[in-house]
Formats: sequence, structure tokens, C-alpha cells
Amino acid sequence: MPASPPETRASLILRLQNADDLLAWEEFVELYAPVVFRAARARGFQAADADNLVQEVLLAVSQSVTKWLERDDRGSFRKWLLALARNHAVNMLNRPSTRRLGRNDSEAQRQLDERLAVDEIASLIDREYERTAFRWAGERVQQVVAEKTWQAFWLTHVEGLSINQAAKKLGTRPANIYFGRSRVMSRIQELVKQYEDSDD
Repeated sequence: MPASPPETRASLILRLQNADDLLAWEEFVELYAPVVFRAARARGFQAADADNLVQEVLLAVSQSVTKWLERDDRGSFRKWLLALARNHAVNMLNRPSTRRLGRNDSEAQRQLDERLAVDEIASLIDREYERTAFRWAGERVQQVVAEKTWQAFWLTHVEGLSINQAAKKLGTRPANIYFGRSRVMSRIQELVKQYEDSDD
């Protein structure tokens, strides 16, 4: 069975203090870069600007993770990362090359639009983080349950088939579909909670 997320992620964050630990940084980038990138793209950033935001956030993490770990009042890693991403998004929006408004727009309108954009980016990053947690948990659960049990979950929760349609497709009784999908969903929710709690 895979290691629990609190152990895995807590040790990963500790390992980030060592800039030479390439495996830790690769794993961190694999987990968090897509979250920031997708949130920026969903907000309307061009791919190049989204890539730049990812790079700035990763650089900020590398430069300040040790100080963050030393703080007694540090809060969750997720909230800290979200604040870094939000601050760097504001900085990018203030640059002429990434500003979304034309030159003739009023300063008040520009500031309002920037504030809305920053709030939206924060919300999108949070949503992407939740999706990442769900994917992470789903991959682990899929490895430890029977294929038919996983399919019962996948067909009904992801593909949207009814219980009866899934039972027919899998050649089993509807009761087995209920039981299988419930078991998978319960385990995924458990792992997602562990994943999110590991940031506290």
C-alpha cells in the first residue's frame, strides 16, 4: 500500500530546503506546477505568461521555503503556496506586458479588474489543488481495489452512467455497483482528507 500523504508530503516539503535534492524538486514540480499553470490559463493568461507565473512561484518557493518552515505561525503549506501564487499573479498583472486593459482605461477600473482577477486566480488555484488531490487519491485507490470495483465507481461517478447501466455493462447486479462505488468513494474521500490535512 502506498505511503500516506501526510508522511509523503511533509517529508517532501522538508526536502525542498535542499536545492540539490533534485528528486524532491521534480516531485514538487509534478504536483504543484500544473495546478498554478491551469489556474492561470483558466483566468485568461497566455501560455507563456502562465509558464512565467509557474516559474516565478517555483523560484519564490525555493528562495523562501526554509524561512517558512522555521516560522511558528506558518499555517498550512497550501495557504502559503496560494499566497505566493496570488502575489506573483498581482505582480504579473501590473506589468505592462501582461496587463489586460487598454491604455485609456481608468485607474479605478484597472484596480478593480486586477482585484477580481487576483481573487479569481486564487479560487482557480484552490479548485485545481482539489482536483489534483482527487486525482492523486484516485490513482492510489485504483491500485488497491479490484478492477470491477474501480469500474463501478468510474462508470457511475465519472462517466455518469446509471446504476443499472453500469451493472449491465459490467455483467453484475446493481447492488454490487452500489457497494463498489461506495467503497471507492469512501476511500478516495479518506485519502483526499489526508492529503489536505498534510498541509496543516
